[in-house]
Amino acid sequence: MTTDTTTATSAPGSSRPTASALSPDLERIVAAAAAAAPAFAATAPADRADALTAVADALEAARDTLVPIAMRETGLSEARLTGELTRTAVQLRMFAATLREGAYVDARIDPADDAFALGARPDVRRVHVPVGPVLNFAASNFPFAFSVAGGDSAAALAAGCPLIVKAHSGHPELSDATAAVVDGALTAAGMPAGVFALIHGQEAGTAVLEDERIKAGSFTGSIRAGRLLADIAAARPTPIPFFGELGSVNPVFVTEAALTEAGPDIAAGYVTSVSGSAGQLCTKPGFLFAPPDHGLDEDIATAAGAVEEHRLLNPGIARGFAERRDAILAVPGVRVIAEGGLRIDDDGQGWARPTLVALSLEDFRAHREALLDEAFGPLSIIVEVPAGTSYAELVPEFFAGNLTATLHLSTAETAGETEDQGRLGELVDAVSRQVGRVLFGGWPTGVAVTPAMQHGGPWPATTNDASTSVGSAAIQRFLRPVAFQNAPAAFLPAALQDANPLGLPQAVSPAGASTTWG
Repeated sequence: MTTDTTTATSAPGSSRPTASALSPDLERIVAAAAAAAPAFAATAPADRADALTAVADALEAARDTLVPIAMRETGLSEARLTGELTRTAVQLRMFAATLREGAYVDARIDPADDAFALGARPDVRRVHVPVGPVLNFAASNFPFAFSVAGGDSAAALAAGCPLIVKAHSGHPELSDATAAVVDGALTAAGMPAGVFALIHGQEAGTAVLEDERIKAGSFTGSIRAGRLLADIAAARPTPIPFFGELGSVNPVFVTEAALTEAGPDIAAGYVTSVSGSAGQLCTKPGFLFAPPDHGLDEDIATAAGAVEEHRLLNPGIARGFAERRDAILAVPGVRVIAEGGLRIDDDGQGWARPTLVALSLEDFRAHREALLDEAFGPLSIIVEVPAGTSYAELVPEFFAGNLTATLHLSTAETAGETEDQGRLGELVDAVSRQVGRVLFGGWPTGVAVTPAMQHGGPWPATTNDASTSVGSAAIQRFLRPVAFQNAPAAFLPAALQDANPLGLPQAVSPAGASTTWG
């Protein structure tokens, strides 16, 4: 449903513009979400788990309809999209399992204690509750896994929050088709009316984000757009949490010993990671740091030459990639290993092949302003680091927050059997301060959908480095804690009742325990 908004106006006596008035369609959607919030929050976790599983089943049943639409709108391959739809279903089922297990509510019970170490304490019970209606801005590069029914959506619904999704303009038909599947499954599972809706258009998304009935926002996309939306969320009369996944260049560090042991494998894995999905992944390795005599050029050129051209997601991304590629290739000192290329067809769509370049650390320092920004597409830069230079010292010099950092070490280095253990430990410490996921071997463009996964990092990787958009911990973004003191049992949430009717985990601090603390 495409919607529009009116221009913001100023409230009497106020210098700050009020939120844009909503169009009738948007008002109906937001009002329905707000009205549904109490009933949805009150649903049993097991019932929401059943609903999420029903959505997963329905999406997989609609695979033959959804995947062809996604192929046409995004240019991504059938294999990639088929796998991504499966990932989307797995995410939904993971959150269903999280709901059934129940630890996500973090129920804590401290019974009244006359013998408390600081004097008599009251009965205090704490639990997490849904924040309320959530607005999720869908991503372009994951039309299933980070879109209408993706991880952010699954987490919000799992938390018991009504969800409004702002569709991405790059795949509107797929968004509508997916939304129909999701809405039908939730309705059939008995979820309250108004818990899910889809809207289209940038103005509509901004207007809904400004509405005081929306209690949290999520986003996956560019730094520029994410910052604009985060600022809107923060500037509201009542600011709300906004969880944006933005830019990341995901540096890779390769030791000399690792090159000696597995140079050809590293070259092949590097090209595969850079070129997968035409480099349009937030975890693509944008930089690889290696000794100057790395000897990877020939293997990289051979592997890159075998990669067929791949369509970029849309003409806008193609234009942006062309500008970044031209700018990088024009930097003095850049050595082309695999030139790749970009072909623009009659429809303005870009078809890219991987571009891999290298330059010295000295030239990288001299031209850092032209090189450090993310190149969203199949392009990556090897920085050749002189012997004796500390990788650990380069991390804060060149990088702010990132989603990932990868370390390729030799078998002996991994086992701690070399004299360089202290130096490598410093590198691990340096990257762990600035990324959300540290990989030892492998490549970052494979984000496992598993409870322990962390997909977030310090700014500008995300707007909130304490959160994740993948893994079961993602549900915490859409919950808030509430404590009940001396509450009669009849007024306690089920998760905090002594009878524990939901069978959820409860952490109890029994009377008298404080005298033994420490």
